[in-house]
Amino acid sequence: MNTVIVLAGGVGRRLGADIPKQYLKISSRTILSYVIELFSSSAEIDNIQIVADKFWHELIKNDICQYDLKHKFIGFSQPGLTRQLSVYNALIDLKEIVKYDDIIIIHDAVRPFLTLENISEYINKLNGYEGVIPTLPLKDTVYFSEDGQNITSLINRNKIIAGQSPELFVYGKYLQANEKLVSKVSGEISEKSEIFSINGSAEPAVLSNMNLRTVQGSDENFKITTNADLIRAKNILEGTVK
Repeated sequence: MNTVIVLAGGVGRRLGADIPKQYLKISSRTILSYVIELFSSSAEIDNIQIVADKFWHELIKNDICQYDLKHKFIGFSQPGLTRQLSVYNALIDLKEIVKYDDIIIIHDAVRPFLTLENISEYINKLNGYEGVIPTLPLKDTVYFSEDGQNITSLINRNKIIAGQSPELFVYGKYLQANEKLVSKVSGEISEKSEIFSINGSAEPAVLSNMNLRTVQGSDENFKITTNADLIRAKNILEGTVK
């Protein structure tokens, strides 16, 4: 079984909008709705779990009614203080639904240009591995700066790659990798837990030495982060860019 965790709990500060960017509308639809429609239409996706604050649940339910045509939505998870805590919350909520060897697919709600072909390719590439990470080569020269002001050294960009979502993992292995980073006090996650220092979804898997495979990502599968990204997305979705 393949279950998608859609991360829609971000607040979108870098875009500077009044509402989180995943709820902004393009062509009279929220950005999130395009993601819901894509995963619902994929024959290889069984379940959709959405991480989102309760304030937005009614809006999302409207999107689900219109665009989850295959009825794959199974529930909401509460956002955490960090992206990875949001992922962890969803992993815990899925315990009664997802089996150890099932696949979970973690995707950003503000990446509406993933394709059905991407989904199929990434799932197929997972065969024999415990995780698949789409990546892109870096196009610019990369430097290391010790103090943030002066160039300390040049980094070989041929050995540096940038990760994208979706990231795919074997559920049981990945849950264990995250639980290693969590310590609890009186049943609550301690502020000293290592999970607070995690920036990307693949980091727990790397730290646990999971058997991960990189695959070629897509330039089209960009994340809407800035106003320039939003304009680019509008041009594509409104048909002004072919």
